[in-house]
Amino acid sequence: MEIKAIITGSTGMVGEGVLHECLQHPDVTAVLVINRKPCGVTHPKLKEIIHKDFFDMLPIAAQLHDYNACYFCLGVSSIGMKEPEYTRFTYDLTMEVAKTLQTLNPEMTFCYVSGAGTDSTEQGRSMWARVKGRTENALLNMPFKAAYMFRPGFINPGKDLKNTHGFYKFISWMYPFFKRVTPNYVITLSEIGLAMINVTKNGYPKHILEVPDIAKAAQSI
Repeated sequence: MEIKAIITGSTGMVGEGVLHECLQHPDVTAVLVINRKPCGVTHPKLKEIIHKDFFDMLPIAAQLHDYNACYFCLGVSSIGMKEPEYTRFTYDLTMEVAKTLQTLNPEMTFCYVSGAGTDSTEQGRSMWARVKGRTENALLNMPFKAAYMFRPGFINPGKDLKNTHGFYKFISWMYPFFKRVTPNYVITLSEIGLAMINVTKNGYPKHILEVPDIAKAAQSI
């Protein structure tokens, strides 16, 4: 299967890692990244659109046709935010992008990065988990060809990526220990990217992928 993927958030840690895997993978033949600022990557497969307002996708809609995957890695931290603001930049923004892409590409597979602990009931005490859960639920109810929610825990970013969060750089040396002690909570950035590619190609029995599912999907051929 030939994959033509749109990636959001490629100037962040997860998006950069997913972009790296896509550019290396033989089944991914074209990649479009949509960013507010340049990602600084050049590659024969890669096209970039600089777009400042993700709440209004109409100005770039004509350039979004003929893609069969979206790897949505764009997100903000909930630290210091009230629920209405976090909802705007998480739920509302994601819905604007997703609705535009689904209309233009009804056979698209949509992969969304949320996080371990996301609350599918939308009723829990954790504000970010409720909002992420609401976003996941809305995406799963949209008429994409398929939608998959990715819930990574601790991520080992690997080497040679420039957008790794300082926190991960500081403790990445502990990844082997975390992997041994809490194997169901840690994953590599490479595995996340490969899993997205593989579920696009082959599907997956579950539409919400916790860490063990991400690891399993990354290994499928």
